[in-house]
Amino acid sequence: MATETAGVPGGATKATDELLIDVRDLQVHFPVMAGFIISRKIAENKAVDGITFNVKRGETVGLVGESGCGKSTTGRAILQLYKPTGGSIRFEGKDMADLHGEELRHTRRRMQMIFQDPYASLNPRMSIRDIVGEPLLIHKLGNAAERRERVAELMRIVGLNPYYATRFPHEFSGGQRQRIGIARSLAVSPDFIVCDEPVSALDVSIQAQIINLLEELQEQFGLTYLFIAHDLAVVRHISDRVAVMYLGKMMELSDRNEIYDNPLHPYTKALLSAVPIPDPALERKRERIILTGDVPSSLRPPRGCVFHTRCPIAIDECREAIPEWREVQPGHWVACHRV
Repeated sequence: MATETAGVPGGATKATDELLIDVRDLQVHFPVMAGFIISRKIAENKAVDGITFNVKRGETVGLVGESGCGKSTTGRAILQLYKPTGGSIRFEGKDMADLHGEELRHTRRRMQMIFQDPYASLNPRMSIRDIVGEPLLIHKLGNAAERRERVAELMRIVGLNPYYATRFPHEFSGGQRQRIGIARSLAVSPDFIVCDEPVSALDVSIQAQIINLLEELQEQFGLTYLFIAHDLAVVRHISDRVAVMYLGKMMELSDRNEIYDNPLHPYTKALLSAVPIPDPALERKRERIILTGDVPSSLRPPRGCVFHTRCPIAIDECREAIPEWREVQPGHWVACHRV
């Protein structure tokens, strides 16, 4: 499917490049209710507040930012686990808001998720065979024997012995549990997977194994990833493009090398300055950017640019006007008055 991408942040440079996910002005606001007998809305939590980006088929887009900035909410909204308050999400050109019933279920089959916590995301009362095979059962794929064979195949693909399929999650280590979660996400042969901080709960050595596994699976099955993470070094390793979020807004989006070598937004610069460099000489010469204050509440985000309360180069315009999300260089998008 050829998709016109002119005017889309991070869009392909050629109109023939295929967009798998196209997010436009996405908003996810959660009502804050009060009252025991008569419940009423007293405020609104603006978890995601108008972000625009896309994901091309076969690529990995890394989504980074501080805790609570809306990364996981964005991933869940794309999968329709959270209903967007505004904006649109298109999967292969189809607006997800227009899909209902069997059509939505069929589309969801092509979009899966790997969860952050390998301990909490697996049902402790189900065997590994039942956990990995549950998507097949839900989507009515194959008979019992075919499902058992598919589970064994998936366990081999992610590096686990099918002999252990009758065991329960508590009998596996954290890295093995995450492999089980990956096998479950692959069960129905998806095109797109949201990786919601899949390595943050694991030891560093195990993180490398899981990242390598994800890359191998992407090459083998032509998968497309939205990779959500805190670790900027991990994101640079696995991602083709990197998007930076802060307090529900998109700050910057570009090619991974461009955003690391030439960051434009002051928030991106501050994040990258906190990444340690293994060369002591370079580390001593590097300028550290220390952000003062705390992240404001998404219940009452600041006027103008949401980052102006902590920005070292903020001016009066930043306090009054919301910066435009614009392409300042080919493929390099930023929301900042000072750029």
